[in-house]
Amino acid sequence: MNYDIIVLGSGPGGYVTAIRASQLGFKVAVIEKESLGGVCLNWGCIPTKALLKSASVFEYINHAEDFGIKVKDASHDFGAVVTRSREVANGMSGGVQFLMKKNKIDVINGTGKVKSGKKIDVTNDEGTKEYSAKHIIIATGARSRELPNLPQDGKHVIGYREAMTLEKQPKKMVIVGSGAIGVEFAYFYHAMGTEVTIVEYLPNIVPNEDEEVSKQLERTFKKKGITIKTNSSVEKVDTSDKGCKVLVKTKKGEETLEADIVLSAVGIQANIENIGLEDVGIATDKGKILVNDYYQTNIPGYYAIGDCVPGAALAHVASAEGIICVEKIAGQDVEALDYGNIPGCTYCSPEISSVGMTEKQAKEAGYELKVGKFPFSASGKASAAGHKEGFVKLIFDAKYGELLGGHMIGYNVTEMIAEIVALRKLETTGHEIIKTVHPHPTMSEAVMEAAAAAYGEVIHI
Repeated sequence: MNYDIIVLGSGPGGYVTAIRASQLGFKVAVIEKESLGGVCLNWGCIPTKALLKSASVFEYINHAEDFGIKVKDASHDFGAVVTRSREVANGMSGGVQFLMKKNKIDVINGTGKVKSGKKIDVTNDEGTKEYSAKHIIIATGARSRELPNLPQDGKHVIGYREAMTLEKQPKKMVIVGSGAIGVEFAYFYHAMGTEVTIVEYLPNIVPNEDEEVSKQLERTFKKKGITIKTNSSVEKVDTSDKGCKVLVKTKKGEETLEADIVLSAVGIQANIENIGLEDVGIATDKGKILVNDYYQTNIPGYYAIGDCVPGAALAHVASAEGIICVEKIAGQDVEALDYGNIPGCTYCSPEISSVGMTEKQAKEAGYELKVGKFPFSASGKASAAGHKEGFVKLIFDAKYGELLGGHMIGYNVTEMIAEIVALRKLETTGHEIIKTVHPHPTMSEAVMEAAAAAYGEVIHI
């Protein structure tokens, strides 16, 4: 069974890679041991957004009187919310199946293991079969990372997969870690009525974001009723009784929290074990496969993309890497990916989006800055929508006007960050943004206003 390209894994890195390779005229196969679409489509990006939408709708209903509408005795069916999420994921997986057929890509079901000589063994219920290709692209993704003192049993201490499919809604939940996964589930479960506590080891929640964004989210979450413990760590969890007794170490000392469920959201771990890397001699470091700018490993004919290589573990990054990889294989003139211009989005409420340097990072890099911030409390569209919290913050190099970073927190800002990415890609200056007419009334006006604020020209604050 000879192919031009075999892709090991069908997540947003793998299946996009396969489709682009097919478009370029290659004979392509994809190997997948579970469901097409990988974690993102089946257990991550897509189904979590379905859960968050249900939470948002329920929150809207509970605050309907703020909009002059009365709703009596609103309630939710937790099981139905989970079922809808699974149906959305299944529908999207079916869509990927259609795309595989449309692009004449062979889907091989089973567990793949790379071998020397550009070959892969695939094992399933029918046994083991060998396949070969001129180019093998590894896109095996990642899974929930487990801490030594916080082992996951799938019942009391869980990861994100179990968090999406709990049969019963917990009354109390402790979430360890406040990255995107942690705060998204914190928002969802709290909106559904669960008592939620977030435990974060670092001084700020969503610690990779600009500090002002982190502080804003912390204020909003506390106002909603979510308990937040920063500069704190979970030392151990006792699950010997019915619930969980969570020992938390804080600046003030140790305390024990009681919860029905502990969600471990402390990051991810690449899936690189038992896939034949050592047999082939593919180099790894710190749990990741080492690659060059075009995703070639140290062994000719073998490539790797997505969460199993260094870089941001994001679906859109994996897709971009895969496209660059196969276009390079096809001999096209390819530009290496600019990892400094990758947008990040967090879909709690309020949403967070960002790209480029934070203010702290820009200062540490030695830039003299012009910083502009426009609050949504001054936005007519935000007021009309009932979402006045948050802001847009833009960071410019004072010398040349280069847009170094953009940071947003507020309603629907994940739909707004692409403008900043494009502006940075095009090397647009602050003055050019100010002179770019934005439609009124929109949330996106805040981008123009934030740029104007940086240069002392803001109108509406």
